[in-house]
Amino acid sequence: MRWRWVPLALGAITRIAALPSVAVRTRAEQVRRPIGVADVLPAPVAAVADETAWFPVPAGVTIVTTADPVAERVGTYLTELVGGCAPRPGNARPAGGIALLLDPAYEDEAYALEVDAAGVTIRAGGGAGLFWGVQTLRQLMPVSGPTVVPGVRITDRPRFAYRGVMLDVARHFVDVATVKRLIDLVALYKLNHLHLHLTDDQGWRIVSGTWPRLVSVGAATQVGGGPGGCYTADDYRQIVAYAQERFVTVVPEIDLPGHTNAALVAYPELAYPGVRPKPYTGTRVGFSALCPHRTRTEAFLTDVLGEVAAMTPGPYLHIGGDEAFRMPAHDYAAIVTRAQQVVARHGKTAVGWHELAEAPLHAGTVLQYWGIGSRARAVTAAVAAGHRVIMSPADRTYLDQRYSWRGPGRLWAGPISVERAYDWDPASYLAGVDESVVLGVEAPLWTERVSTQDEIEYLAFPRLAALAEIGWSPRATHDWVTFRHRLGAQAPRWEALGVAFARVPGVPWVSDAAAPSPRIPAPRDGGVAGDDRTPRRPPRAGGPDVDPPARSPADDGEVQAWWAPSYGVR
Repeated sequence: MRWRWVPLALGAITRIAALPSVAVRTRAEQVRRPIGVADVLPAPVAAVADETAWFPVPAGVTIVTTADPVAERVGTYLTELVGGCAPRPGNARPAGGIALLLDPAYEDEAYALEVDAAGVTIRAGGGAGLFWGVQTLRQLMPVSGPTVVPGVRITDRPRFAYRGVMLDVARHFVDVATVKRLIDLVALYKLNHLHLHLTDDQGWRIVSGTWPRLVSVGAATQVGGGPGGCYTADDYRQIVAYAQERFVTVVPEIDLPGHTNAALVAYPELAYPGVRPKPYTGTRVGFSALCPHRTRTEAFLTDVLGEVAAMTPGPYLHIGGDEAFRMPAHDYAAIVTRAQQVVARHGKTAVGWHELAEAPLHAGTVLQYWGIGSRARAVTAAVAAGHRVIMSPADRTYLDQRYSWRGPGRLWAGPISVERAYDWDPASYLAGVDESVVLGVEAPLWTERVSTQDEIEYLAFPRLAALAEIGWSPRATHDWVTFRHRLGAQAPRWEALGVAFARVPGVPWVSDAAAPSPRIPAPRDGGVAGDDRTPRRPPRAGGPDVDPPARSPADDGEVQAWWAPSYGVR
């Protein structure tokens, strides 16, 4: 997944060292300007502003919804945002009110938003579309002062069905509240999948009733030492339910047959004969392997994947499949073939990193491409056979990479500036993979060097907003010049929410505190999302052009590079 070395010639290394450094701490551009409809992010399919119409949202505004549980749920969510009355059923907008209406003329995630002097109407084919319409409405609401929404007519729908972010909780474990916080933030920008990388060499993070030592032994470590940790069944169900309320699908990953050292420490009888696994807290990859010939391996695959499938209502279960460097090809194929069969038996669709294409693929299995380069023959062949692809090219989407040559993060696939994260097309990046077979996009955040909420947010934002626009907006709207202005308009919103984002140079960050900003309601179950008007924590000390309050660890001796062979590395 994430090579720790790339074979560079000595001369190339010397040239890298000679390049001038451009640090993230370079002073960012600050602007003060009105925020309007043109600043909505991701860019909608069509938007027509009406500068003569403004709707002042009254206290206790009336909200009506289609008499349907999913519409009513979105109505309750909106009520918490605007302080309105409890939603009531209805089929038309009340005078001076807001209507959330299901309309079969629209697809599930598509919506139309109309704001005029008499109120707000959102129409959508399903609950997801209503929810995304509410997110757009939030961006039109001011961060402080009277809640007045500008007149507009927006019609919108997503380009790709799958728009996701991956959080690696195996290298460094984070608590439920931190995951909920991330869900709230990604939902602002219409991202609809959260991929949780739950297992790896350094730790096993999900409870197992049938293999208890996976938790009692395998969860006790993490990178650099520390207590590790894991999610109980209740923890995991909380995360899944919280995500579902925001129309985000959780995709759990049990990484195998490589990246399994934590499991092998807990159950050495799953390792190859003669191998004596020890707890691992470093960052190397490719040294562990689940043996297909051991008597208990079949039960392990059946039990563990079955347990996770039973706790996951979403359609996908990720089985990893990457960097199994220590295994013969036929052993690798045996494991991943059996894993796909188990996943299918539980009614789920298997997802795997693109190395999975080197083995036989079960019908419907989805590949996730993380490589660097425009060619991957096995992926092209799999696509030709009917398989779909999630695009996560490492040199465009990997959030653990630095923004520039200096600063927190890693460099093996980077640096990845915000412009670089934005300036690519999932439908033309990989030869033989066009838009018809691209399921969507995902930005992975690996945590070898990330352990706190602030570090997560600093590396994710603003680059995650770039991925959100790539995944949602039509290609015709793709333009860096206009995007950077939409991005800069998010600053007041992020400041109000206490997001530890990177004020990178090249973006005109808006500093007007009265700029429109969404409001995240405080969760009833103790989540961490707060109201925009009451920041969760004070702004970071030191002003807008300093590095975040996060450690910037040494590079552990890895060779840094900005390129990799065309077959891809992660």
